[in-house]
Amino acid sequence: MTTTTTVPNLGTAEDANPLKALLAFGQSPWMDYIRRDLLTSGGLKKYIHDDGLRGMTSNPSIFEKAITGSNVYSDILNSPEAKKLDAKGLFERIAIRDVQDACDIFKPVYAESKRRDGYVSLEVSPYLANDTKGTIDEARRLWKSVDRPNVMIKVPATPECIPAIRQLLEDGLNINITLLFAQSAYEQVAEAFLAALEARAAKGQDISQIASVASFFVSRIDSLIDGKVDEKLKTAADPAQKALLESIHGKIAIANAKLTYKKYQELFSGARWNALAAKGSQTQRLLWASTSTKNPKYRDVLYVEELIGADTVDTIPPATFDAFRDHGKLRNSLTEDLNAARTTMDNLAKAGISMKEVTDKLLVDGVKLFSDAFKQLLDATGKSAGVNA
Repeated sequence: MTTTTTVPNLGTAEDANPLKALLAFGQSPWMDYIRRDLLTSGGLKKYIHDDGLRGMTSNPSIFEKAITGSNVYSDILNSPEAKKLDAKGLFERIAIRDVQDACDIFKPVYAESKRRDGYVSLEVSPYLANDTKGTIDEARRLWKSVDRPNVMIKVPATPECIPAIRQLLEDGLNINITLLFAQSAYEQVAEAFLAALEARAAKGQDISQIASVASFFVSRIDSLIDGKVDEKLKTAADPAQKALLESIHGKIAIANAKLTYKKYQELFSGARWNALAAKGSQTQRLLWASTSTKNPKYRDVLYVEELIGADTVDTIPPATFDAFRDHGKLRNSLTEDLNAARTTMDNLAKAGISMKEVTDKLLVDGVKLFSDAFKQLLDATGKSAGVNA
């Protein structure tokens, strides 16, 4: 497939479009969305040219909405070949075509950015989240099936998948590690990336072609913690305790992300990293995910505005993408006031809320959410084509 996508110039801080201006701060805006007609209508090319869009992510929920909410896949669903496939095989026929075509459209961005951007993500089955070998096998199969240098295979950061991530990176695959909530889990993922590159380098293999992002989820953290804070506020009689609880309301997700970014800066500096950078490797960037605002009391672009910083990615759902284009405010917010972020996290503990319990629950809930969406996706795909789910 050929493409005439025009790659935008890197934005400036004074750019009239706040989305494109993110590039001047070193942040790449990606879109958390995929649908057939976005690719075929020229819409994706327009986002790339007008808004500086640099990549795209997908997950079972996004594909489920795309397939059940439109008829844009009827050519595959109603084809004679569809009857020969089960629902998973049919879904993969749909997803792989979309991802291949999106990769082709992003190819100029991939080339212009010297392989830093221009990626499209495709997720392994969430049913394999606790299966190391199954994840490795499926990731390799999807990588081979898509057959594009700018595809990223998404793998969740479950304990069972950390060894899979390590192996797949050593194999030379581009990996998007998803469902990261805890800084401790992020450190394990970064270590897997560094160790994989070192293993390849020790064998004399190229490490300059490998790209990876660590997808750190944001708004879901506040949604869960704010609920716990609200419950405690109902019975808080002591004014000091009440003030402590109110001080962390809506603040934990951003503080957690800022401190994780600080850890990123530490891990990707110094002798260990410099040895890999000298061989052409690029850092495994933090990618902010779940950046739509769930609480209507908060500014609709809160999680985009407060996490702007160099060497990061923000994958933004369409409604938030449009909102930030319309009224987003720009500043180097990610490195602001780290002491306040540390105080916020300390206050969370003082309030009797365990961050570890929160992030453990969010990981389990995240896997279930994607698994449920995947089941709905397969059921709907099978029903549409009259095949077994």
